[in-house]
Amino acid sequence: MGEQDFVGNGDRRGPFIVRDCALVALATGRKARLLQEFRSELAAIDAASIYHHFWGGLLQPRFAEREYNNDFAAWVRHGIHDPVLAERLAALHPSRFADLESLRLEIIELVDARLDEMEHLFWIRASQQFEFICSQIVVFDTEQKLQQPADLAAAIAGLSTSSIFYHFIDARRRTPGGEDDFSFWLGGFGADYAPLRQLLAGVDPYFGSLKELRDELAALFTDYFQGAEQ
Repeated sequence: MGEQDFVGNGDRRGPFIVRDCALVALATGRKARLLQEFRSELAAIDAASIYHHFWGGLLQPRFAEREYNNDFAAWVRHGIHDPVLAERLAALHPSRFADLESLRLEIIELVDARLDEMEHLFWIRASQQFEFICSQIVVFDTEQKLQQPADLAAAIAGLSTSSIFYHFIDARRRTPGGEDDFSFWLGGFGADYAPLRQLLAGVDPYFGSLKELRDELAALFTDYFQGAEQ
């Protein structure tokens, strides 16, 4: 979604078009059984695969809480059986990197450092191989449009979790300033909603479920606009 998706002629003060999405997983054919193989494949894999292994799990149905927020950490822990590197990888927050290439380099540095610390990790064969997956996002038009910023307070709680993913997480790959779609749209109303955009910037979309994220956003918008009315 770009600026033209809100209204024509680049006017960000037009209606907010609510969209939904699904991630379609695609096999890359790249696999790793050794940690050094993982490191080599990681250096060459499409950045879309890194995105999938950090963010894709949020859209997958869960019957229990995930132990790790990214697939790399989970494999290192349960495949290579190295809790130290697993915890280091689990601590990575993708939103705190300028782009996926910066995140890729950080992962490689962590793997290299751990291999230097524990040379025997070069030869440990994982009990399960790691398969690199890419994903393609499929976008749906919900035919729902929000006319004014205050409409967000009533609408957010009713959005699907995949819509929250699209507008609050995936948007950061699409908007010019790396913002979520809500903040980007509010920016079209000038400085009036600068405090609300600051509040949105403080919401962490990574450590938690999409349902928890939706509840947090719904409470944020409701509190903001109720306070504005007083």
